Amino acid sequence: MDKYIFDNNNGLWYELIGDYYIPCLTLPTEEEKPIGIYGQRHLRYLKEYHRATYTNLLTSGKVNGYLAEIDEQAKDMFFRLVKEYADRQGVTEQLKADKPLEWVQKMNNIRSAVGEVINMELIYA
Repeated sequence: MDKYIFDNNNGLWYELIGDYYIPCLTLPTEEEKPIGIYGQRHLRYLKEYHRATYTNLLTSGKVNGYLAEIDEQAKDMFFRLVKEYADRQGVTEQLKADKPLEWVQKMNNIRSAVGEVINMELIYA
């Protein structure tokens, strides 16, 4: 028996493993992009709650690009919202110089609030 055979009906190669021919299936290659914390959180969310979407992205070879895009959007949104919230609440460099502990308190509050917005709008939506 041949180790590999090609089926003209479906265009697949088969490999002999034991007594059975198993199709030689591989995932499409995709460009590896770095995925940050937001992309990893979204990946975990997709795996747990949206398995069909995750499987479709995985089998089409688009999961890495999709997660990198989500991560980039989340980072951009984070920096933009932190700046907007700080401007609205009057958190300035002058406050940082005059009252550093108050500045840290307000900035931590802003970062926490912005993190919640990003989680609700992008990561777990």
